[in-house]
Amino acid sequence: MGGILLVRMNEKKQLIDYDNSIKKSNELSMAKLSHGLTLNQMQLLAFAIYCTQQDGKTEFIKADFEKKFNIEKYQTIHAKEDAKKLIDLKFSTEDLDNDSFEYWNVFQGIRYKEGLFGFKWSDNMIPHILELKEKYVATDLMITSKFKSGFSWTLYDYLRAHYGYWHKVVTKEELMKLFNVEDKKTYQSNTGKFKSTVLDVAIKEINTYTELDVRYNEEKQGRKIVGFDLIWSSGQKIRSATKKQIKELKAITDLIFNDMYEFINLNNPENRKRAIDIIRESESLKIHLVAEPISITFDMANELIWKANNNLRQLVTMLKKESTSRDLSIYYNWLEE
Repeated sequence: MGGILLVRMNEKKQLIDYDNSIKKSNELSMAKLSHGLTLNQMQLLAFAIYCTQQDGKTEFIKADFEKKFNIEKYQTIHAKEDAKKLIDLKFSTEDLDNDSFEYWNVFQGIRYKEGLFGFKWSDNMIPHILELKEKYVATDLMITSKFKSGFSWTLYDYLRAHYGYWHKVVTKEELMKLFNVEDKKTYQSNTGKFKSTVLDVAIKEINTYTELDVRYNEEKQGRKIVGFDLIWSSGQKIRSATKKQIKELKAITDLIFNDMYEFINLNNPENRKRAIDIIRESESLKIHLVAEPISITFDMANELIWKANNNLRQLVTMLKKESTSRDLSIYYNWLEE
């Protein structure tokens, strides 16, 4: 079957101004870095990243910060409260399906004296904001400075970090955790209240001020709302992955998992460890094989197929080095197609 051209496109022509943007690794954008922060604290963190990326400086004047975000009367007491929150800030990257997680501090220290902020990043934070070579998310501070709600910034970062997607189904609990309101009893018992004061507020501001156009469909069990299918578009046409691509991705992953025990029982310890890591990474591809409707784009499907093929090549190469009797032609016939 041919590809389906989904017109996930809107009329907005707004472009990112990279001179006024900050860049974060995809991992950092997905790491709930702003979890529990107020809007001013999100802005303070973003401006610290901005200054570092502009000229390597790890200090800035309070007046410049106020001007960037159109903040009035940001007093020393506010700076103290926000700095205390940021110094305890941690970020995490979790992949529990693959049995891994990391937790790191964002800052080593923050100081403030007579209108001058100074800060020092933790060493583990640096790769996520500097020397970015892989995919990253650029956030235009001129756009986000218009947000009046921290929920808007959180959702905007979350959607833009989902490179290669045009929709994503999330449970109500997952969405409440994203917005850091999972302990609010009112929202736990009253989904309508959660929608009107959190989710709808964020979507309205994103639709008003950014290049994205966002909507959602409710996921229900009976009459109860249990989740939301977030759907978004930008000013670009996005072609959904085809069923043929998904079928090809499944065929490659099936080859890997059908002979999984052959690969993880390699004699060489380094090869065995590498094989286990590759199989764990391949496991994460399975989520795209069951999604209905298909949630990834045509381009992302091609990337995943390439990644799966590369994983298979590495596994077969290691197996070939240790096996002289086994017929490996099935793999090579596939890889050479």
